[in-house]
Amino acid sequence: MRAKYFYGYNIVAAGFVIQGVCIGAMFTYGVFFNEFQTEFGWSRTMISGASSLGFLMMGAFGILAGRLNDKIGPRVIIMVSGTSLGLCYLFMSLLQAPWQLYLLYGLLAGIGFSTHDVITLSTVARWFVKRRGMITGIVKVGTGLGQLTVPLVATALIAGYGWRKSYLILGAVVLVTLVAVAQILRRNPQEMGLLPDGGTNGPDHAGNGSPEQGVTLRAAVLTRQFWTMCVAQFTLFFCLLTMIVHIVPHATDLGLPSAAAAGVLATIGGVSMLGRIVMGTANDRIGGKRSLIVCFIVLRCGRIWLQVAEEAWMLFVFGAIYGFAHGGFFTVVSPTVAELFDTGSHGVLFGIILFCGTIGGAIGPLLAGRIFDLTGSYQILFLVLTGVTVIGFVLIIMLRPLQGMEEKSGSE
Repeated sequence: MRAKYFYGYNIVAAGFVIQGVCIGAMFTYGVFFNEFQTEFGWSRTMISGASSLGFLMMGAFGILAGRLNDKIGPRVIIMVSGTSLGLCYLFMSLLQAPWQLYLLYGLLAGIGFSTHDVITLSTVARWFVKRRGMITGIVKVGTGLGQLTVPLVATALIAGYGWRKSYLILGAVVLVTLVAVAQILRRNPQEMGLLPDGGTNGPDHAGNGSPEQGVTLRAAVLTRQFWTMCVAQFTLFFCLLTMIVHIVPHATDLGLPSAAAAGVLATIGGVSMLGRIVMGTANDRIGGKRSLIVCFIVLRCGRIWLQVAEEAWMLFVFGAIYGFAHGGFFTVVSPTVAELFDTGSHGVLFGIILFCGTIGGAIGPLLAGRIFDLTGSYQILFLVLTGVTVIGFVLIIMLRPLQGMEEKSGSE
């Protein structure tokens, strides 16, 4: 008898598209960065501040979104956040003053970005258990595809139509796509009379377990593991999101044309797809802690290379190294949270951890802009990023599984 098609693959496809659209749109901020400087004469600190506020709001609303996802499911949440992001980009075409940039990108985009990880990855964690890391990697490949293509598309649109019309086009595409794809999402397989991984109620699938079991929020916040993940995520976002915002301006400072500078950003996105698949699959085999350690080692190598990279080819090599680590990190964290605490409260736990990360993501780009405005260089920033990377690496090395979850893992 032919196996029945598992609806979970629709969840994967929807998550793939949501990731690509949201993060592709996020990555365009570095492309528009120079346009704001040219037209308005704003400082890098001021422009970076709007993205920092957006990252902070992304984390704050992510906690609420995660909690709501645990209760009501993802469909309505993605519709609301997708509408907010689409309207942000539509209204950015009318931008005239700094307060408008902070209101639109800091608030509306923050709401729009808040759901791309916490909703899609928490939902995937409920639909898949045995191949959770690999499936998460496939969903996060959508992010890499968005990072690879959307900045290049934005660059071409700006060259052909100017930055204001480009925002109109991007806003319309984002709004329609996210609202449409949201209709596919379902909270968990039980809602449709199914089991995780497409299993049945037979003995061969007894190991699937219930996706609603696990450590509660109240119990999790009393553990050292939870706060270790929060601080480690802070270091990750501090480093990763700083480069998203500032790599294009840094590349143009070194003499690269705008298209080539956007190409470095696209390289990060392209290679991150490999990092997502490789590290997602590795997570299923070696666990979250070891996978995070590997990503930190690769990231450290990229930091060392960036400090001496002064030519175009060297920046593209950095983009490849960094892209692999970037993709790996953003794939492995959600399965690691599920590995540590299971999935009963995964949405809110993952949301809080992401919020701690976005505090780092808010501080990093703003600090980078301030350092550049004061010194005319990013060299001091690169040293700071190296130090923060080491702190995150040490924290993950010290991470230990919860005793009850370790025993459960061993029994399965």
